[in-house]
Amino acid sequence: MKKQMKTTAIAFFAAALIFMSGCSEKKERLFNGKDLTNWNFVVENDARPAGEVFLVEDGVILIKGEPFGYMFTKEKYGDCTLEAEWRWVDEPANSGIFVLIEEPANPFPKGIESQLKAGQAGDLVLLKGADLREYVLPEGATERPAFPIISKQEESSEKLAGEWNKARIVLQDGVVEVYINGILQNRATSDVKEGYIGLQSEGGEVQFRHVTVTR
Repeated sequence: MKKQMKTTAIAFFAAALIFMSGCSEKKERLFNGKDLTNWNFVVENDARPAGEVFLVEDGVILIKGEPFGYMFTKEKYGDCTLEAEWRWVDEPANSGIFVLIEEPANPFPKGIESQLKAGQAGDLVLLKGADLREYVLPEGATERPAFPIISKQEESSEKLAGEWNKARIVLQDGVVEVYINGILQNRATSDVKEGYIGLQSEGGEVQFRHVTVTR
């Protein structure tokens, strides 16, 4: 009887710890649904005012896609879960979510891109000299390409243009996990443990909503 009570007490204590750990996590909205005051902006060659490229319409972020550039957080983030929904306004196009940005630069930062390009969502792209331990040169290549890629692991889990997709990116001690619509598409390891978060303008109109971080 005493042994059973002890086992029950241990199980209860473990459950309580898990519950308390979950309660300590806090979800933060990176986009308030009204404006982009929490963000900084980069536009390629400063070709247009940022306000013409990155907008808020009907409660969602609208990124025009031209010229290239990105918007990025004013704060760096380490271990966290980043969630964002995106959809193409018209035709399937190209965009990305940046994480672990070390150095904002024009037009690309040094960091990791979670690719959203239609048909390739879940690829990881290494920008401006950023690295991931799992990256290897393509067969036959003798030097590193300008934009090294670690391809997604599964078949495309994207939805059709016009439908909302959900990206979930888990950062834990440098490990980057990318889920597209609930499917684990990629996992790789960086020696960088924190950085800015960014949303990309690259070639076509894209909308974002429900951009949050839990940590």
